[in-house]
Amino acid sequence: MPELASTPPSVLVAHPGRAMLALGLGSFAIGTGEFVIMGLLPEVAADIGVTIPQAGHVISAYALGVVIGAPVLAVLAARWGRRALLVALMLVFALGNFASAAAPGYASLNALRFVAGMPHGTYFGVAALVAAGLAAPGQRARAVGLVMTGLTLATLLGVPLAAWLGQLFGWRAAFVLVGGIALLAAAMIHREVPAIAAPADASPLRELDALRNKQVWLTLGIGAIGFGGLFAVFSYVKPTMIEVAGLPLAGVPVVLALFGLGMVIGNVLGSRLADRALMPTVGGMLAWSIVVLVAFVFTAQSVVLGSINIFLIGTVVAIGPALQIRLMDVAGEAQVLAAALNHSAFNMANALGAWLGGVAISAGLGWTSTGWVGALLALAGLGVFAWAVVDARSRPAVGHKGPVRVTPPASGPA
Repeated sequence: MPELASTPPSVLVAHPGRAMLALGLGSFAIGTGEFVIMGLLPEVAADIGVTIPQAGHVISAYALGVVIGAPVLAVLAARWGRRALLVALMLVFALGNFASAAAPGYASLNALRFVAGMPHGTYFGVAALVAAGLAAPGQRARAVGLVMTGLTLATLLGVPLAAWLGQLFGWRAAFVLVGGIALLAAAMIHREVPAIAAPADASPLRELDALRNKQVWLTLGIGAIGFGGLFAVFSYVKPTMIEVAGLPLAGVPVVLALFGLGMVIGNVLGSRLADRALMPTVGGMLAWSIVVLVAFVFTAQSVVLGSINIFLIGTVVAIGPALQIRLMDVAGEAQVLAAALNHSAFNMANALGAWLGGVAISAGLGWTSTGWVGALLALAGLGVFAWAVVDARSRPAVGHKGPVRVTPPASGPA
């Protein structure tokens, strides 16, 4: 990939572990900021004077910020150095969260969550490209998975911690915590990630070339629709488990941690499976999603069974690294925009799932109806996947196969 080829290999691989840690911390900050609100919807609703489904619109506002921000920022920043871009994105994210903590009401909170979401997709896209370029042969998905580990660890550690702080000191304290983590991540990225110049021929028009590729759109459609099932359930997991299963409030952080553990395990296994069999992993995870989401309709009556099911729903995130690599493979030279759009798709899924889940609840279908909504979204995603497979078989393969791996010289550091 040109973004990495312009930098001497010995510079890029001098301290890959520390660079990955810095990128992962940024992922951790973003993951905590994205998911913590889902565990604090009742507190947010009570404080700003709206219903819980209306408070769910705050989730959708953030997700829409990602959907819009990822392509816009990726195109506008096509000529930026990669480290400088990552630091700038993390600083904007930090400011957006500090501002969210001071939001006086419903409208301002929605607007500020939209702003906070804008750097999300471009950050993950650029970080994934850098990681994939440093990967050993046959391990691109695992490298992307390492960056995504920060996101999954956020659901295991960051979200429960922030939710606990939110319950103890008010939901605004959770966003202050997220902003602080983001500032630390910006400092670490500046220190540990190598300075990678944009390619000499980089331009907004070259990045926009990705939008002409049907396989790019189909891959994005798989994520935007199929992954929405997870969010349909998880967006309302706290009131569902409290109202239906009788979970005590003190048990909410435990349930959130179980979901995070599922995401961590799913991310690790999904990365390894994707390196072995990319498209079968995508299809298999969509089918698995249908099974666990339907099961939630019935297990949500029990604290124990419902909690186990939420853990299993978390493993659906295994589809993420596979779709990221698929986009790198089909995007040609428009790597940055395509990689960023992957997270636009995931957050469109976030917005779609949260909105449709709220519609079902508001229609009087009950808290567990989110399981049926989620399963239908996963089934629709499986349909888009089948379309993508048929279309790919009818056309020649894309010549450019993602980032060029950067290897050290014989005498360079490992």
